[in-house]
Amino acid sequence: MAGLKRIIGLSFILAWGFLLVILSGALYQNWWPLFVVATFVLAPLPNFIFSKCASGDDLYYFNEQSNNGPKDFGKFLTSILVVSGIALPIILAHIEVIEFAAMLMSVSGGFLVYFTILAYSYFFSEENEY
Repeated sequence: MAGLKRIIGLSFILAWGFLLVILSGALYQNWWPLFVVATFVLAPLPNFIFSKCASGDDLYYFNEQSNNGPKDFGKFLTSILVVSGIALPIILAHIEVIEFAAMLMSVSGGFLVYFTILAYSYFFSEENEY
């Protein structure tokens, strides 16, 4: 039952995030802020892809000096996409392509979308034991 409540709560937050991003374009008749959705939806993909390349050895957990390049590269690509999702509306507002209020709505909606994706992957990951 707790899993169902989490899914309902996360879907509510995700809907608010998409609503804010869509309204940031619809209210000001400028659809440039919708690119934020693409960056925040694509942001977790490098982590997901490159986490499968990580070493599954038991020695990895005991060796502090272990090099895990693919997993770190996935985190790096994810951080690039997240920063791009935040910076794109700020830059568009700075060069006056979109309104300042549209920028605020787009960034906050993007944060909600990305937070929902992170929370879903945290709550429903296979490694999580309750």
